Amino acid sequence: MLRAQAERSYVTRAIGLPVQRYIYTESISGVVLLAAALAALIWANSPWSEDYHHILETHLTLNAALFRVDLSIEEWINDGLMAIFFFVVGLEIKRELLRGQLSTMRRAALPAIAALGGMVVPAAFYLSLNTSGEGVRGWGIPMATDIAFALGILALLGRRVPMELRVFLLGLAVMDDLGAIAVIAIAYTESLDFVMLAIAGALVGGLIAANRLGFSYAVITAALAFLIWVAILKSGIHATIAGVVIGALTPSRPYLSREEFAEESQALVAEYHTAIVAGDYDRSEAILGELEALSQATEAPLVRLERLIHPWSSYVILPIFALANAGIEFAGNSLEEALSNGVTIGIVVGLVLGKLLGITLLPWIASRLGWVELPDSVTWTHVAGVGLVGGIGFTVAIFVAGLAFEDPILIASAKMGVLAASLIAGLLGYLVLRFIARPAAGGAQHSSH
Repeated sequence: MLRAQAERSYVTRAIGLPVQRYIYTESISGVVLLAAALAALIWANSPWSEDYHHILETHLTLNAALFRVDLSIEEWINDGLMAIFFFVVGLEIKRELLRGQLSTMRRAALPAIAALGGMVVPAAFYLSLNTSGEGVRGWGIPMATDIAFALGILALLGRRVPMELRVFLLGLAVMDDLGAIAVIAIAYTESLDFVMLAIAGALVGGLIAANRLGFSYAVITAALAFLIWVAILKSGIHATIAGVVIGALTPSRPYLSREEFAEESQALVAEYHTAIVAGDYDRSEAILGELEALSQATEAPLVRLERLIHPWSSYVILPIFALANAGIEFAGNSLEEALSNGVTIGIVVGLVLGKLLGITLLPWIASRLGWVELPDSVTWTHVAGVGLVGGIGFTVAIFVAGLAFEDPILIASAKMGVLAASLIAGLLGYLVLRFIARPAAGGAQHSSH
């Protein structure tokens, strides 16, 4: 009985709680992200707009003995801080693949097919409206879904949407992130420095060896991770890929088993009791420290790092990114030019219509073929609502826009398209899930519905 309770407690801690914590953090962070984006828009269109751009263009140089990194503040944010964001993405992808929504073919099939449709169809819509010129490079922009805003919309709906729909959206977003990572690494890498790639490979090998040996000195591991980031930054591959690689290499098993913890902690508790009776408070304090270290060793580094860094990523890094990248100026004819630009139109159509069709239509076809089945409480109207909410591209879409284009006019047009599409998709998705979607009749929803 006690063993069964312990097993359930472990499963809850290892699987249930991380998912619930991730969904809650992302839902709340959407509010902070929105506030940062609005602040950027107001600042960029205020009398102090020159200060806004001057701050972002200011260069900061890190000059070490072995390397030199000279980037503007905007580049430090987009290449440096966003590497931490993608590190958390890497952790989340690995956890979902090992123990979560994507851990089995049966679980992964529905969100994987939805994510595939949500990437391919928007890109196809975009390319149909941008057949030539520099605008073609923006095909990767409407493929992205912003999980913070998307889960934030579902949070506003409360119990009107089933928990299974949130888990489906989370699985879809994880697969979507995988697609975005592949696009960034392959489509937007123009030239490679193979010497720096070799150095990055050697450093990655060192990190793998340290993890295999159970090397747990955080300072040394962090230094290795930073050097990997520098090497990848100088290799020509976008530096944020370093974050994904390091996240994927983070150990997923605890250094200490539950049985070892029980045995060692029991001896320490007995020693603690003896020290208290003897009045040896220094020893009792030392034992408490040892117990804390033992407890931490039973938590996998992957789970611990995601728990510790995810709030910083959601509440600090992403809002800073939004503040640095959402500052679009609406002066002169910029708005009129954007509305007539194929890039803007392609992004809006791709994110709003493409995401809806891709996320809804491909899973529906797969269900007709008997490949997937909806969760009991989820209907196809729910999936359509998620398809619309998936059109909120914000963070990663703006990030990809900066990689796709060099022309400031095209970048501004792309960002306007992302903001407009995100607003339209979010509003329509909310309305569909709020007023149209209903729970499955009788609590059962099959693929034939």
